[in-house]
Amino acid sequence: MMTEISASDGHRLDCWIEPAKGESRGGIVIVQEIFGVTDQLKGVAARYAALGYTVAIPALFDRKEKGAVIPFDQGPRGRDLMLAADLDETMRDIDAAVGTLAARGGKVAVIGFCWGGGLALRAAQKLDIAAAVAFYGTRLPQYLDSPLRAPLLGHFGSKDDHVPPEMLDAARAYLPDMQIHIYEAGHAFANDARPSYVADAAELAHQRTAAFLAANLS
Repeated sequence: MMTEISASDGHRLDCWIEPAKGESRGGIVIVQEIFGVTDQLKGVAARYAALGYTVAIPALFDRKEKGAVIPFDQGPRGRDLMLAADLDETMRDIDAAVGTLAARGGKVAVIGFCWGGGLALRAAQKLDIAAAVAFYGTRLPQYLDSPLRAPLLGHFGSKDDHVPPEMLDAARAYLPDMQIHIYEAGHAFANDARPSYVADAAELAHQRTAAFLAANLS
């Protein structure tokens, strides 16, 4: 269900909440791609809710365009909204979702995809969370200014033109504790609503994520 939460600066934003199935094992904040709170991401939320996690997806475009959900074939529009976003404000919005889940009890992790993957890395540096997972996180160079405060797992495609090898190597060198897995895939390989989807890689990445979360949220 969609609800509304408040960031520390008073901004109110939409946030999709997917209740945990069965006994709760903690919380997960899912951080969006450049397309908003899509039905595809709600499907990812349902996947992790089935594992016993309460999941929140904050609407990070709400500061610029309330309720914006961008079709996957309109990437430039989503990219413009992403580029217009202020990093500190965006992190406040993610932190608001973390706080919403933490108030329900248990530890909280962050999982991000694409733009959200880079933001998940940032969350592991700046927010009070138990763990973070970055699926093909982008814009990595701007985050290489702080050490990790929480365990971080990264999934990247070997053919991802958004994250070339030299960019990933720099992130590895700066954040040596980040666990990284490389898949024979391109960008957005875990998005089952896009042509870039690679089922085997996506399933393995989600399996590894589930094990990582179980280890860090227990």
